[in-house]
Amino acid sequence: MKYYITTPIYYPNSSPHIGTAYTTIAADAMARLRRMKGDEVFFLTGTDENAQKIVRTAEAAGLDPQTYVDGIVEKFKELWRLLDISNDDFIRTTEERHAKVVQQIFTRLYEQGDIYKSEYEGWYCTPCETFWTKNKLVDGRCPNPDCGREVELLKEESYFFRLSKYEQKLLEYIQENPDFIQPASRRNEMVRFIENGLEDLCVSRTTFNWGIKVPFDPKHVVYVWLDALINYISALGYPDGENYEKFWPADVHLIGKDILRFHTIIWPIILMALGIPLPKKVYGHGWFLSREGGKISKSRGNVQDSFELIRRYGSDPIRYFLLREMQAGMDGTYSEDDLVEKLNSDLANDLGNFVSRTLAMIVKYNDGKIPVPGPDTELEAELKNLSSTVGKTVEQKMLDCDPAAALEAIWQFVSQCNKYVDTTAPWNLAKDPAQRERLNTVLYTFAESIRILGIFCAPFMPGVPKKLQPLLGGRDYFRYWDDATRWNVLEPGTVVQKGEPIFPRVDLSQFTEQVQLSEQQDKQSVPEAQPSEAAQMPPLKEEISIDEFAKLDLRVVKVLKAEKVEKTDKLLKLEVEMGGETRTVVSGIAQHYKPEELIGKKVILVANLKPAKLRGILSQGMILAASDQEQLEVLTITKDIPTGAQVK
Repeated sequence: MKYYITTPIYYPNSSPHIGTAYTTIAADAMARLRRMKGDEVFFLTGTDENAQKIVRTAEAAGLDPQTYVDGIVEKFKELWRLLDISNDDFIRTTEERHAKVVQQIFTRLYEQGDIYKSEYEGWYCTPCETFWTKNKLVDGRCPNPDCGREVELLKEESYFFRLSKYEQKLLEYIQENPDFIQPASRRNEMVRFIENGLEDLCVSRTTFNWGIKVPFDPKHVVYVWLDALINYISALGYPDGENYEKFWPADVHLIGKDILRFHTIIWPIILMALGIPLPKKVYGHGWFLSREGGKISKSRGNVQDSFELIRRYGSDPIRYFLLREMQAGMDGTYSEDDLVEKLNSDLANDLGNFVSRTLAMIVKYNDGKIPVPGPDTELEAELKNLSSTVGKTVEQKMLDCDPAAALEAIWQFVSQCNKYVDTTAPWNLAKDPAQRERLNTVLYTFAESIRILGIFCAPFMPGVPKKLQPLLGGRDYFRYWDDATRWNVLEPGTVVQKGEPIFPRVDLSQFTEQVQLSEQQDKQSVPEAQPSEAAQMPPLKEEISIDEFAKLDLRVVKVLKAEKVEKTDKLLKLEVEMGGETRTVVSGIAQHYKPEELIGKKVILVANLKPAKLRGILSQGMILAASDQEQLEVLTITKDIPTGAQVK
């Protein structure tokens, strides 16, 4: 069987975060399971680089767009390596192989009358790369609930794609193929959207040059969504590449629910116009929300450093937590203390402890050798039947794009394994020589259960089989999914070892220490009181060179929102806009400013200060202020200088 699965291609306007990682981890688990089933798999991910927001972010960083995205793309690739992502290809929309296909398709659609030139006037949201009609705006701002930022009125010559022409055809297709859009709630949402009428889509821009040129009209750049969506076939070598012939149509486009409209309306209509089969399934999963509420996203400034989390806990616990927490059709909730709790309860206690104590008993009661088993009882039969049921359930749930339900089924087997230990009580059997054969059966079942658990965990936590292999004699038993429903695979006499715990417990006091450190940082973030002008000026700090000063990146930012941080007297949480990018900054100025006094002001931000977590809030920079013992004033910009401008 052939199996083609894709993630969306991600915007490289800043480093990837934990919300981004979920989609890629889930797709990776699905791909790994299909490989273990013997399917020929093609797993694609990549980056969407031809966007106006990239240009603005790069300009704010003082770099040309290509240099900027090259650096960010390497961070994506590094994160996927650290998370054990097994993608077969990584497509970048700045690659020539992609640009050629986009130009070819644009030309074909134009020549057959599905693209035409006209003039566009509408409200454009740069962060969302989306045009909106005036009646869709909310209080004059972007209606996307995850955005809500300012839009700009644009009027320019553009090419348009005739979405409206295919409206009825798409509706009929969705009705005839109910599995095409999943889950069902998302399908119903898209059907209502289409029934309200589709407007033709603006597919070119002339106000910037970054992107793929329209081949017959090079002053136009292909608009991001027509460009981006084509990656799913350009990566396969459309129209005559071997991989295209082999793997298209895609089995699953796995995406976040916020880009469902583009993948279930624009993309299928493009394919219909080209006479290309549609993907079999588009699955729009939920968002990860912070415990305090709100989507985890770069624009909200509530992301955590993914690289630091991996360093702290390892890849497998993060993969497990994210996959287990995102229930089908719903949003998930993320917090680091929840991650630690799951690691300790599910991985260290349930799974890790079962492996450690059963291997220890094989070492203690049979000199570390797997014994020859005796006849089964109902207890062994129950465990074997359950492993078969779990294997089939996991397969189906993963076909349904529901890793959380798949892991829930696996943990039923983990629970039954632990129950089996307590019920059989091998420590009592070992005291009675007459029970030796029964003890051998129990010890053998322990070892086989560990092998089967390694197979079950492999798609979700690929590090688990690597840890189990040396404990079970060094042989790789974990390649084939169907081996999870086979028993009596391990050879008696194989020497096992207890080894180190495969998931050590995390001491929660470490977490408490981190909170205490954050509270200390709270205090340090408050500007130190300085003598008044009448008093003696404080001594100057040691001299620095101009090169050292140049390392500071000071930027003009606009305060969009401000609120007091709960349970503190001194901290304000600010949401600031910097050249189209939104950041969260925690500042120790609450005793000198009411939140409403700062909204709309342009202030100066130390933009390249290493982020710090203050009272559980990730602060991305520092606001400059002057102070003495009694008063403090934030440094503000009074002239109409754009946000993102450098302070020199």
